[in-house]
Amino acid sequence: MSRQKNQSSKGHGVLKGKEREQRTSIRFKTTLMNTLMDVLRHRPGWVEVKDEGEWDFYWCDVSWLRENFDHTYMDEHVRISHFRNHYELTRKNYMVKNLKRFRKQLERESGKMEAAKCDFFPKTFEMPCEYHLFVEEFRKNPGITWIMKPVARSQGKGIFLFRRLKDIMDWRKGTAGKKLTSMETQPARANMNPSSSHDTRNSDDQKDELPVENYVAQRYVENPYLIGALDHQPLPDVHLTNVAVQKTSPDYHPKKGCKWMLQRFRQYLASKHGPKAVETLFSDMDNIFIKSLQSVQKVIISDKHCFELYGYDILIDQDLKPWLLEVNASPSLTASSQEDYELKTCLLEDTLHVVDMEARLTGKEKRVGGFDLMWNDGPVSREEGPSDLSGMGNFVTNTHLGCINDRKEQLRQLFRSLQVQKKAPS
Repeated sequence: MSRQKNQSSKGHGVLKGKEREQRTSIRFKTTLMNTLMDVLRHRPGWVEVKDEGEWDFYWCDVSWLRENFDHTYMDEHVRISHFRNHYELTRKNYMVKNLKRFRKQLERESGKMEAAKCDFFPKTFEMPCEYHLFVEEFRKNPGITWIMKPVARSQGKGIFLFRRLKDIMDWRKGTAGKKLTSMETQPARANMNPSSSHDTRNSDDQKDELPVENYVAQRYVENPYLIGALDHQPLPDVHLTNVAVQKTSPDYHPKKGCKWMLQRFRQYLASKHGPKAVETLFSDMDNIFIKSLQSVQKVIISDKHCFELYGYDILIDQDLKPWLLEVNASPSLTASSQEDYELKTCLLEDTLHVVDMEARLTGKEKRVGGFDLMWNDGPVSREEGPSDLSGMGNFVTNTHLGCINDRKEQLRQLFRSLQVQKKAPS
């Protein structure tokens, strides 16, 4: 296997092993000391390389991407873990702009019913540039709660709620003249060629031109689906299922945490609302994934060297309607419990199977580990439902999301069929 020469990256350590022709050389720049490193270091035939070493696969962070992507030559087989302009989907303001544009496009081309399939994100305005539009909307519905979020932060930082225009005016005064730090700077969005493998624009040259930190003002979903929670009116409930926020509470239990396996959640909903309602919910979530990706299909620089593991934040309301809140380019891969560790290591192993550095897949697979193929020149239909729908009887599903999945057996069957195909005469 040919090698990728990296010019300016920094990594961690070295693992010596097989001859170079028989291995995949990996690099990663991360502080995740449990899940990601464990998966990469234990993958057969993969070897960690030194800082100056040549590599085939790089699990990079977004700061490395900004600094090095345009200056690094990559051989055909090389893969890195982000798209050049991933922020078109993962910045809160860009995500909403792209979804609004896509919804208008659908309405023009296919009518209002098709456009309505994009009505899965709360009414949102970018601040301060859409302040006057926001005020107009605010005055139409007085008394409702809005939530303010910085477009470039995570883990609940900088978020606050408000119900009065006075609060937002105080915020405007407080942010006037504030300069962005490099970590909070928004990438500049210039004209680009989506078919180009590399983006030649300098995305951060304009950072000093931004006078204030951008926020989004988003209508707060006031009727979230609650499990074992109490209502504390007249204050709005703040339901943050975010370990980065909740672990700071004195009542937080590090072993119990605040997470459920999706299978458990699906079982709970099926017992309360029946299989048909649950199937509709999960189908609606599939629609969110597909439509959000379609909304950036023409603007994301589709480079064959790149892949992305997105983290979707979806809130479900009392009517079992899912709402897309944001998409993360670097979802947390740090495990907070043994169950969380097992879930995330399996997720990462399956991600590497899909990326397929070993060239074992045929491209016709509908499932790889815990991943479903959802779109292949159109929505992918299921010829049969999963063998166990967690107490949902024989109800046929169009997705395996949240269903019982014997992942190891599924992978054994997949790789067994690939071995048979390789042995069959051409």
